[in-house]
Amino acid sequence: MPKAKTTSKATSAKAKPASKAKSASKTRSTSKSGAASKKNLIIVESPAKAKTIKKYLGADFEVLASYGHVRDLLPKEGAVDTAHHFAMRYELIEKNAKHVASIVAAMKKAEALFLATDPDREGEAISWHIYEVLREKKVLKDKSVHRVVFHEITKSAVQAALDHPRDISMELVNAQQARRALDYLVGFNLSPLLWRKVRRGLSAGRVQSPALRMIVEREEEIEKFTSQEYWDLVAESTSESQDFTAKLTHYKGEKLEQFSITTAGQAEAVKKDLEMAAHGKLRVSRVEKKQRKRNPAAPFITSTLQQEAARKLGFTAQRTMRTAQQLYEGVDTGQGAVGLISYMRTDSVNLAAEAIVEIRHLIGERYGKANVPEEPRLYKTKAKNAQEAHEAIRPTSVIRLPESIKEFLNPEQYKLYSLIWKRTVASQMVSATIDTVAVDLECADKGIFRANGSVVVDPGFMLVYKEGIDDSKSDDEDRMLPALEEGHVVDLKALTCNQHFTEPPPRYSEATLIKSLEEHGIGRPSTYAAIIYTLQHREYAALDNKRFKPTDVGRIVNKFLTMHFTRYVDYNFTAKLEDELDEISRGEKEWVPLLQEFWQPFKHQVDEVAETVKRSDVTQEALDEKCPDCGKPLSIRLGRHSRFIGCTGYPECSYTRSVDDDKSDGISADIVEGRTCPQCSGPLQLKAGRYGKFIGCSSYPNCKFIESLNKPLDTGVDCPECHEGHMLKRKSRMGKIFFSCGRYPDCKYALWNEPVAQTCPKCAWPLLTIKTTKRRGTELVCPHTPCDFTKPMIDEEE
Repeated sequence: MPKAKTTSKATSAKAKPASKAKSASKTRSTSKSGAASKKNLIIVESPAKAKTIKKYLGADFEVLASYGHVRDLLPKEGAVDTAHHFAMRYELIEKNAKHVASIVAAMKKAEALFLATDPDREGEAISWHIYEVLREKKVLKDKSVHRVVFHEITKSAVQAALDHPRDISMELVNAQQARRALDYLVGFNLSPLLWRKVRRGLSAGRVQSPALRMIVEREEEIEKFTSQEYWDLVAESTSESQDFTAKLTHYKGEKLEQFSITTAGQAEAVKKDLEMAAHGKLRVSRVEKKQRKRNPAAPFITSTLQQEAARKLGFTAQRTMRTAQQLYEGVDTGQGAVGLISYMRTDSVNLAAEAIVEIRHLIGERYGKANVPEEPRLYKTKAKNAQEAHEAIRPTSVIRLPESIKEFLNPEQYKLYSLIWKRTVASQMVSATIDTVAVDLECADKGIFRANGSVVVDPGFMLVYKEGIDDSKSDDEDRMLPALEEGHVVDLKALTCNQHFTEPPPRYSEATLIKSLEEHGIGRPSTYAAIIYTLQHREYAALDNKRFKPTDVGRIVNKFLTMHFTRYVDYNFTAKLEDELDEISRGEKEWVPLLQEFWQPFKHQVDEVAETVKRSDVTQEALDEKCPDCGKPLSIRLGRHSRFIGCTGYPECSYTRSVDDDKSDGISADIVEGRTCPQCSGPLQLKAGRYGKFIGCSSYPNCKFIESLNKPLDTGVDCPECHEGHMLKRKSRMGKIFFSCGRYPDCKYALWNEPVAQTCPKCAWPLLTIKTTKRRGTELVCPHTPCDFTKPMIDEEE
């Protein structure tokens, strides 16, 4: 097995190579005194995986989980020594120290070690770190060490892997070390620079920064967009007592484009001309019928699960992954905890052969043999830089119908399990058959109208599942048309003129942002939820009607990065780095030269910006306007929560106003219709102040009534103290997020950490909270004093 110091240089150890070791089924030994044989120790990364594998093995094997990574870089400057070949200094992760201690204790009693973590570079690095820890603890000695991999957790796959072990791949390990070093170097150099040039508490990341750029650029595109007016004409017709509509496509022999008719006057003139020519009738000039097949979507991978859960269930990426983790780790279905789905962080669209057999059998029994294709469906991944260490996300057994286990699941678990079950089953069903019809109707010699319709002849997979669509504007699916033949004359009931305006591209939702990141090759399945969480947690972007809108701070951070670090937030640069990491993992490229190539120009740029760029250059924007108080120039400046307009003569002149304020009085105000002030009965106004928009009394300053426009978000978690209200997500005056009972001030129960509707297993408190710290990572923590219950959550970042 390979050996490596806690630096970047890896060497070879003297452990027996896997290629020369006996297979697992033959690895046994007894003590000198003839005692019972020792066990073989198998290490995986998650307890759910350990539980599943244990079922397939005999008493000669002990299976333990590392609970993810066991070591990470020291959380301080110098952990990556750029002066000495990027030597990396690691330390044990505190929250996993007890799991490492269990592994060390078990290894002392074991005969052989089998490292069975994921077969990607992340899993390979975990195995290497475990090996290094055990070697440093001197518990390996002359014991054989094997690396085993399987791409699906089935009995046959596990047994085949144990019978064909290999060495740890240092190419995969070094690719992961390079990725970790890159993220560290970017974070530990850009983040302090942001603190000095913008404000304290900010951060920049190799992957999060391009994601922020996407959101800001989309917002700028929306702001620059100029809406254009256009009109269309629709014929409302009837045939054989069935109404249908058709859109005007040609007028006086010319094909109509989007902006052929741009005013109401033009539309009315065309309408009048057509009505006079039609005399209440339209003639069918052409009927085009086609039959097409629609294929089912591939089984879920991490990104598509997050996207579809956002579309269909309204789940955030974090909520999706948290619920999927629960389903994966196991739910008590009356006969003990059972893992209900396969591993949920994967790029692979493949299904285990055993699972396909079970799925096809279920389809035949439940939906009829006609819905089972002759051959199993095989899919190819479309994800760029896909890492296919696992199979696709699927139920561990499709025989567990969602409705049969509903009583054992909470609402979130049931919804997500049903979604995964339906998608998996549908992926192995026959295609849907759809008849489409396009009909042209002539209006004398003046115009042609087009009517489209379709009908599902054979639903196939659509019996079970139909994939959601992002930002769909129109869909002729299932629009029925009457039976029409060429030469038929139909009645024209009415002609309507419809006004339209072009719309800007929509803001990113969680689903479309993840899809865009995936298409650009930015990030990995395990990082999407973490990227989105960081953007919101740092208040770089906020969700507005489930769409991302950049904050003022987010805009300034993006402007700073794109202006001074253009190369490093470029989409192609980030994707190219992922390609190069893949080249390292295949042994086609060395990792230290890659880091050197990145580090030297990056460090030079950081130093240059630190010396030459002033804070005011980043946080202020000059305006061509004079201060009404002192006559000095005004500028847009970054305040504690948002941008505002202030005098450059500060502190001698303290004039300020909101960016949205009227110049005349410093406040923009619109009357709120249908409401009066509850304190003085005066009119209420929509106002804008330094901290955003709010509702205030028009009698200010005589009446100081105000009302926030930002309604707190309902988490849906019951208050554990009064058992009547829900816990609401709020923001303090200082901008810090907290959670409190919706019945405030009658109930004053409040928390700083996000509540989760899970009962504490130690003290039975009705809720737990999600707490994240640098040292301990993300944990489930009981907020009830004096209970000290904590439970690690699997990290969602690579």
